[in-house]
Amino acid sequence: MPKRLHLVILATLLALNSGGAAAAAAPLQLLGRTELPGYSGDFDHMAADIRGNRLFMAAEDHGTLEVFNLANGAHERTLTTFGTPHGILFLPGPDRLIVSDSGKAGTVILDASTYKVIGHIRLAPGADSMTYDAASRRLYIVTGGSDVGMKDCFLNEVDPLTGHVYAQHRFDSDHTEAVAVEPHGRRLFVNVADHDYVAVLDKVTLKELARWPLSGARLNLSMALDSSGHRLFIVTRDPSKLFVLDTDTGRTVAVMNAPAIVDGVFYDSARKRIYVPGGIGEVGVYQQLDPDHYRLLADVPSARGAKSGVLVPEINRLFLAVSPGAQGHSGAMLRFALPPVR
Repeated sequence: MPKRLHLVILATLLALNSGGAAAAAAPLQLLGRTELPGYSGDFDHMAADIRGNRLFMAAEDHGTLEVFNLANGAHERTLTTFGTPHGILFLPGPDRLIVSDSGKAGTVILDASTYKVIGHIRLAPGADSMTYDAASRRLYIVTGGSDVGMKDCFLNEVDPLTGHVYAQHRFDSDHTEAVAVEPHGRRLFVNVADHDYVAVLDKVTLKELARWPLSGARLNLSMALDSSGHRLFIVTRDPSKLFVLDTDTGRTVAVMNAPAIVDGVFYDSARKRIYVPGGIGEVGVYQQLDPDHYRLLADVPSARGAKSGVLVPEINRLFLAVSPGAQGHSGAMLRFALPPVR
């Protein structure tokens, strides 16, 4: 073989191998996009039923809950029982689906097999963000706020199966957002978005323990918790920043730029990574080097309007809801694969 041809072939093989290694090392790999034509407005939160191979998406402005095949992303069903759905909780044991709804019907309890409504959780208007504490089997739901013409917001502690309301905490705020709960502790963390701080509550008494201010940014809408590392991840909108807070002290240990227009942030404990989906059309992927140090790995292309979703670590997938919004495009759902854990 001529030497020159040999060098060309070798260079080609090296380039191909380099490309394959780069693809293998990519923090996210797009697997597919499921189109939802004819939709308008915003999509909100998502949830997964792993054993039942189902993925749920709240189409808040469309007034529906969309059901997908978890494995291949196929759109399987549209549920029309709702007004303005937001948060979704699937409980596999009792096979129940709880959907927070800021519409007139209020938060809905469904039989997850038949999708029949079997109860409601009667709260103040504006039910939106929520989180579930598996240890106590209590559900915490945010209600109220300016979207429903109220000057205050409330955090409600409820039984997700019966709808019984155990307690309520009032915030002097008309815009309270995401909630996170310590799985093995006594605290709740709540984004008080119009006053730019994180409220720390005792999850047993719902009394406020502390306020952790965020300096240099407003509208803290998204939140994720690294409970074992004692770190709280907060994403703001104005400007778009990723804050890392020490949950032992409330101290801000890191601040980084984040993609704009974010409605969710997800912590991947296996890979020590944080995923921040921005509605501008990219997912910021950050590596946790240690609890106090982080670096941006990549801004992974997604789609305009892809600002909320769900991380499903059990199957190594990240799903994003692509809101049509005012962009003039159709709605969609994106599926990303996570790389193997090293």
